[in-house]
Parts: sequence; structure tokens; C-alpha cells
Amino acid sequence: MISLDEDRCQGCGLCVETCPKKILTIDGSKVNKRGHTPVAVIDIKKCISCALCALMCPDVAIEVD
Repeated sequence: MISLDEDRCQGCGLCVETCPKKILTIDGSKVNKRGHTPVAVIDIKKCISCALCALMCPDVAIEVD
């Protein structure tokens, strides 16, 4: 399970590029408190809990349980 803290996300896209299942995307329809477009999960059922997205996130905005 992925937990995203949208307000911490700077929308850098490192997690999107790293995800082997390509289930993350930059959500252009939202802007967080910091003025960035945050990441969103496209299909949580395809997540394999590898935690690569969390490891790559420079803002520690992603947790994988």
C-alpha cells in the first residue's frame, strides 16, 4: 500500500520514472500548498510494494506499507 503526502511532494517525477509498474503519474489537475503538482497513483492494485518510489523521493512524501 502506498501513502502519499501530497503537500510534501514537489512534483519532481523521480518516483514516476522509477516505478517498475508505471502506476504513478504527475497529477496536473491539482496544486499542493507549496505550489507544485503532486504525484498520484493510477492503479494501486498493480503495486508490488517494491518501495523504489519511496527510496527515490527527495521529499520523503511516499511511504510503502
